[in-house]
Amino acid sequence: MKDDIEVHDSSGNVFEDMGMRDAEERLAKAELVRVIRKTIHDRKLTQAEAAEILGAAQPDVSDLVRGKLSRFSMERLERFLNALDMEIRIQVGPRPSGKSRAGITVEFVGSF
Repeated sequence: MKDDIEVHDSSGNVFEDMGMRDAEERLAKAELVRVIRKTIHDRKLTQAEAAEILGAAQPDVSDLVRGKLSRFSMERLERFLNALDMEIRIQVGPRPSGKSRAGITVEFVGSF
């Protein structure tokens, strides 16, 4: 094993760590998709069944579960969550002290 492996602390956002633009939006979309995938899995839906519920084409569901997110806007993902009977609540507040800039956070909760 080589000794030249560098280890860095994570910011908590892999997209930011990779230097990608729109890192917080990318992470938020990934978290929304994680909830969609989990809901589809928990309900034991096929991709065709999920597509019917979501009002989407089956290839779209395939892309979604495989993590191809560039084609999906936050708004579309939110519509998918609503179609799966998932409630979405958006909270807006001042940037927390200690953060260099305001961002987007997605948190899954068991109930409201």
